[in-house]
Amino acid sequence: MSNDPQNKKFKQWLDILQQESWQLELIISGFAIYGLFMVIEPIEIASAEAQNNDNMYRIFMMQGLLISWYILTINLLIHVILRGLWIGAIGLRYVSGDIDYDELNYSPKFKNHLLKRVGSFDNYVAKLEKYCSIIFAVTFLLLFYLLGLLALSFLFTLLGLWIDSENTSYTIRYWVAIPLIIALGIGTVLTFIDFVTQGWLKRKKWTSWFYYPIYWLFKYLTLSFLYRPIVYNFLDTRFGRRLSLVLVPLYLGLTILAGTGFSTSNYWHKDLSSNAFIANMENYDDSVSKNTTYVNLASIPSKVITDGFLSVFIVYGRTIEDDVFYFNENLKPEKDKRGLHSTFQTGKIGWQDRRKLLKEYMATLKEMYRLKIDSTSYDFDFVFTQNKREQEGFETFLDIDQLVNGKHVLEVTRKDHQEDSVYYRKIITIPFWYYPE
Repeated sequence: MSNDPQNKKFKQWLDILQQESWQLELIISGFAIYGLFMVIEPIEIASAEAQNNDNMYRIFMMQGLLISWYILTINLLIHVILRGLWIGAIGLRYVSGDIDYDELNYSPKFKNHLLKRVGSFDNYVAKLEKYCSIIFAVTFLLLFYLLGLLALSFLFTLLGLWIDSENTSYTIRYWVAIPLIIALGIGTVLTFIDFVTQGWLKRKKWTSWFYYPIYWLFKYLTLSFLYRPIVYNFLDTRFGRRLSLVLVPLYLGLTILAGTGFSTSNYWHKDLSSNAFIANMENYDDSVSKNTTYVNLASIPSKVITDGFLSVFIVYGRTIEDDVFYFNENLKPEKDKRGLHSTFQTGKIGWQDRRKLLKEYMATLKEMYRLKIDSTSYDFDFVFTQNKREQEGFETFLDIDQLVNGKHVLEVTRKDHQEDSVYYRKIITIPFWYYPE
């Protein structure tokens, strides 16, 4: 059979497929919902890991996957429920036929109201069919919208990193990168205006001459060339236009609703950082058990310490190395290799030179930190390692055999700087109880 749209047999085949599409919709929705509930945990774990590692590129990808998961799950669940209602209505129609308002024996006022607002049962079935098909199509259309938004966001992020890069010259930064961001920003605003107004900039002759080049460029930047036929077929009906106007406010409302919470106290909530009065689970190794939970800033083994020593783990972060370079400029490399890199790099530092630099690095790091228990300062030596959650950081062990039984407080401070002034800033305070066996 020819796939020519003008071919009569092809059109007949499409008409038949259109009538039977509800079966395919249910099959796809069922398998998709099952698969979605299977993959949500790995996505959440990967997202938490990316945020913990401050991996901006992976954060973009994981957040996009999370939002896509919510869009797919919500819409497909609604679709399955409405399809179930539609199938039930079809079965009821087979048994009972149309609505017999005379049999209901209602007063003329209610009968006229129901005839006007409810109408025939066939009309109700037809509306359910239309809503089901539209919701199924809109579900995947929204994913394409999200994909385009993520593509634009990723492009702006790359341009921002390019501007902030030390390797970017003054001329390129101010005569190429910044004007490019401004131009893309204007194009993004105009594209968004055209999107929310359902093509207003395409209808006016006086806007078409300057918007057409922007439209041509952004159809590739937002990947809209992949799904434009669906959009225009969706917007050429009154119902589609009305639904399109509702979609953005609806999902914004759902986002705001999802961000609401419930508080049981004016002073306490679970996200408070550890201090002398608060023990946050993210600062105790034995409490960081969930796959999506990671140590925050620093940790000790448990709230109750029974050994004569205390293990202290400080989570490594990019700002730590920035401060190391500030306080010891000899350690700052000519080219910062943090971020994306190739496994085929050449010109690596020799082992002897690396060992010398690592020793100097750890000495600088030790000089930057102070560890106190209650009001007593402790001497320490850091080693670079990983904790049970595979977080990179620096670990040391403090001799606490002389502590009395009861509650104590570990205080971690780090050398910081502001302009030309240098000072020690409190990083975290972790309470614990010492009861030796």
